Amino acid sequence: MRMRLPSRRLGALAIVSVCLLAGSALLAQRGFEPFGWGRMPRQAGPNIPYDGRFTFVRVRYETAPGGYWAGGRPSWIHGYPIAERNLMRIMNEVSYFGAHEEVNTVTLDDPELSKYPIAYIIEVGWWTLTDREAAALFVDDFKMLGWRGVPTGGWEPFAENMKRVLPEAQFLDMEPSDTIFHSFFQIDDLEHFPQAYNAGRPVFKGIFEDNDRRKRVMAIINYNTDISQYWEWSGRGLRPLDDTNEAYKLGVNYLIYGVTH
Repeated sequence: MRMRLPSRRLGALAIVSVCLLAGSALLAQRGFEPFGWGRMPRQAGPNIPYDGRFTFVRVRYETAPGGYWAGGRPSWIHGYPIAERNLMRIMNEVSYFGAHEEVNTVTLDDPELSKYPIAYIIEVGWWTLTDREAAALFVDDFKMLGWRGVPTGGWEPFAENMKRVLPEAQFLDMEPSDTIFHSFFQIDDLEHFPQAYNAGRPVFKGIFEDNDRRKRVMAIINYNTDISQYWEWSGRGLRPLDDTNEAYKLGVNYLIYGVTH
């Protein structure tokens, strides 16, 4: 089942219009731009002005030692901008979302951040946080401490930073029955969610308003998994089509939940 959203500005996006359409099995077969390994960016491109349409926002942060990879790329830029561009094309294909394909980047203390309903941060094992920075986040792609022999990059640095943002927050295990997993596509299994290259069980955790599972999810955290790797590589044929579709479904659900809650 595929569903369409009314093409409305974010401030009015409160009602989801549902209709029965063609299946979503071919999500990952759309023509996404290839992105050569040698042309991966080392810094963010210019932002487009806010105009009320949905724009995907990625968080820039000062990268901790050990978080710089091939070509001197900082950890926060992993997959930028191809992963989110591909996701926005999926959103515009399966809905009337009307999102920009351009990707903006902000720091957590940038006043512009308040204009956007969703912020995305990646590789938070190398995330550093100043006293001025705080936000509700969609967190992806970080691994267990010592992954591949790397002495950092795990849960502990992330948890310490989040406690500075939300001292009373609890990291609650997400459950397949949670609303966010049914906000667009029906996702009933988290135990066997596809892994891009990690081993073991993917972990999904959430921070709920007032630590109450009945209230709004303020942050969704993908741990020991890398959902956006599938978005980034979906035009390269490096991962199975069915697994890529599952990763897109999760991304779509996160976005729909974010703009309707």
